[in-house]
Amino acid sequence: MAVAKEEQKAAPDKQKQDGKKKQEPEEELSDEDLELKKNIELMVERVKDSDAAIVKAALDAITKEIHTTTSSMTAVPKPLKFLRPHLETLISTFEAMPAGPNRQTLADVLSLLTSTVAGKEGEREGLRFKLQGNTSDLETWGHEYMRHLAGEIAEEYKGRHEKEQPVDDLLHLVAQIVPYHMTHNAEPEAVDLLLEVDQLDKLEQHVDDKNYARTCLYLVSCCTYLPEPEDTQVLQLAHRVYMAQHKYHDALRVALRLNEPATIEATFAACSDVLERRQLGYLLARHGAWGAINLEEGPAAVEDEAEREALREIISNSKLSEHFLALARDLDVMEPKVPEDVYKSHLTDGRQPAGAALDSARQNLASTFVNAFVNAGYGQDKLVTVSTEGNDTVHWIFKNKDHGKTSATASLGLISLWDVEGGLPLIDKYLYSNDNAVVAGALLATGLVNCGVQNENDPAFALISDYVSNADAGIRSGAILGLGLAYAGTQREEVQELLVPLVLDSDQTMEVAGLAALALGLVFSSSCKEDVVEALLTALMSRGETELSGVWAKFLVLGLGLLFLGKQEVVEPTLEIAKTLAECVSKYAQVVLDGCAYAGSGNVLKVQELLALCGEHIETEEATAWKAVHQGPAVLGIALIAMAEPLGAQMATRMLEHLLSYGEPPVRRCVPLALALLHVSDPAQQVVDALSRLSHDADTEAAQNAVLALGIVGAGTNNARLAGILRGLASYYYKEPSLLFLVRAAQGLAHMGKGLIGLSPIHTDKQLLSGVALSGLLAVLTACQDLKATIGAKHHYLLYCLATAMKPRMLLTVDNEGQLLSVPVRVGQAVDVVAQAGRPKTITGFQTHTTPVLMSAGERAELGSEKYLPLTPILEGTVILKTNPDYVELAE
Repeated sequence: MAVAKEEQKAAPDKQKQDGKKKQEPEEELSDEDLELKKNIELMVERVKDSDAAIVKAALDAITKEIHTTTSSMTAVPKPLKFLRPHLETLISTFEAMPAGPNRQTLADVLSLLTSTVAGKEGEREGLRFKLQGNTSDLETWGHEYMRHLAGEIAEEYKGRHEKEQPVDDLLHLVAQIVPYHMTHNAEPEAVDLLLEVDQLDKLEQHVDDKNYARTCLYLVSCCTYLPEPEDTQVLQLAHRVYMAQHKYHDALRVALRLNEPATIEATFAACSDVLERRQLGYLLARHGAWGAINLEEGPAAVEDEAEREALREIISNSKLSEHFLALARDLDVMEPKVPEDVYKSHLTDGRQPAGAALDSARQNLASTFVNAFVNAGYGQDKLVTVSTEGNDTVHWIFKNKDHGKTSATASLGLISLWDVEGGLPLIDKYLYSNDNAVVAGALLATGLVNCGVQNENDPAFALISDYVSNADAGIRSGAILGLGLAYAGTQREEVQELLVPLVLDSDQTMEVAGLAALALGLVFSSSCKEDVVEALLTALMSRGETELSGVWAKFLVLGLGLLFLGKQEVVEPTLEIAKTLAECVSKYAQVVLDGCAYAGSGNVLKVQELLALCGEHIETEEATAWKAVHQGPAVLGIALIAMAEPLGAQMATRMLEHLLSYGEPPVRRCVPLALALLHVSDPAQQVVDALSRLSHDADTEAAQNAVLALGIVGAGTNNARLAGILRGLASYYYKEPSLLFLVRAAQGLAHMGKGLIGLSPIHTDKQLLSGVALSGLLAVLTACQDLKATIGAKHHYLLYCLATAMKPRMLLTVDNEGQLLSVPVRVGQAVDVVAQAGRPKTITGFQTHTTPVLMSAGERAELGSEKYLPLTPILEGTVILKTNPDYVELAE
């Protein structure tokens, strides 16, 4: 009873509260709003009238109220707010109304009204009424309404397209919405709508000098999220727009991304300004597209001989060494370093091997690599370039054992990197040594000096070509890899003629065939060259199962994959042939080809396919280990596809963490390598922590890969935290020579070029992925899948393949004549400004420096003075500046 009484008491209170709630909005209305509400209600009554003239007057009054209303951006306009309760009434009136202008006007009002009311899913009321109203006055109803309508059109188009119904009425609306968006700073929405209704080619006519920049920025950045073939169409459209606006640097950037030689050449040829063309040359040189432009004949031919020479000098990277040393002098780091400066043994706890172990061959080999990486590009060091003539000391090269001498001699090439004139005299004397290992190293050094630069005298080919058929296997290997590195990305026919017979000759060892395939992959990267593809496939078909189960077969496959790097669907016919190969290599070849072909594309479907392969639980024994061999490249493939685009890279990093928890051993071992590929020269804390944990893993192979991955992630950053972790690892693994060797190599990588050289293949504001740089990285990561048999054994010189990716991480400004010019620049964290309104700042937290300056991962630069104008919108690498004619010097 007591409960019932309580409820009776509570009931009137509740009624009072409900009454209050209902009255509250009434109380809030001002006199003006009350009058508007009464007017609206009166007009709604009049709309029901049978007299057409009264209905017309009422509808005109309603539309006038809606058009003239002023409200805040976020609130629904008051007339619409007061019309909402009468929506059902108006719809029933509309249904009963005869066809005519009044019915059309009411349909317009209802279309606007339903766009402010949340309807049921799949209902497109706004569009339904609009199609029955006036379809030619869209812009009078405002921006928000247009956006809502565009969303409904996209859904309706998709539905009709699937049922194959006509869509002309929808396209009539699209033809009004797109110009409106393009002239009202909503270019991304126009692009989205045209993509949804498959009418992207209509965009070009609406682009002008005011909106092209925002439109193309959006087109280029959304291409990674689109399926084939739309991703290519979007880039081609952006290229056409840039060309129409004479923005050749932007156009060339898109052409390089499209990876079409004819488009690259046409873009270069279209540019007539001498200085601007030189700036394009610097971009081609940075990307490694040396073979893309023919200055002698064809569309890009240059008549003026002096100008042709100047362009050739720029595109061939001849000045790279000079510019790099100017940066080093400016930062005062010219003094050569010794390995101990990197190891900093005094900072670690006393767990250091003592006595004879210190001078062991393994230690010396580690010091060779550290010395080579740290002093790379400086042309001088304290170990191998020092002359020992006239004193009793043994030269550093001869303090190494057999295969160690090869790497020690080859390190001369890395120390003289990019400096052909200065480096070759240092190397030359070792070509005539009686020790075959030294000769092999000298050949490799010759290739390294020429890596990334083209010399008009072409010394590399002249020096190396005779040794390719040498009787000694070591010399042959050094010569083959030397050729591959010297001509990486150049597509030289002579190299093909020399190396293809070695791949096809089944009497050659698999090591020679594998290295020759790798060299061909480096030289003809992304070219899909038919003869080479055919040769590599023939080699894979003609070899026996035992040979194909070995380490070097992986390099045969990698060479094949590099030919299709970033070429997407072009790889399909070759994939079909790969399915017919011997069982022990077939699956591996398919995964590598797929991963390479879609490198940097961000293709989600391919990532899902590879993830499915990583998730397989395959039972293997020692004799059937090949059954799971494809899982390693599947893990790397995920990173390879996602690496060029920040969002994809983040998601891939998360997936890799799951694979660590649930993956089989072959999968787990490759996770550190995939993490390294996603964050080359970008030591993000989360990644360094993950690799640091893995470097103590119970599985030795996973730990070894994690150690080397730490080096690649921190390459050339001098990251103090990473250096501390590596020092800790050096004292932890002091009794395990193979792991200690890798820790030392990682330390050398982390301090590469004394912190001035990075390995990242992604450049030009993260918009381009250099195939040549990526090829070298992939060669090292493929070797890491069998570390014990390659880098951990006699083939440690494969680490020198990283030379193709080594580039100074600098911003250097030059004048019209190519002379260095010091100007103030602001360097800060890059901000993503795609599709943002207005003119947002592109960098944040900047500091002002004077060029030349170092650029870290994720940083962007802009000029700090208006005295000069850059010839490229992206300040990175070498930038030509011209004097601003409108600049007025202000008196102090």
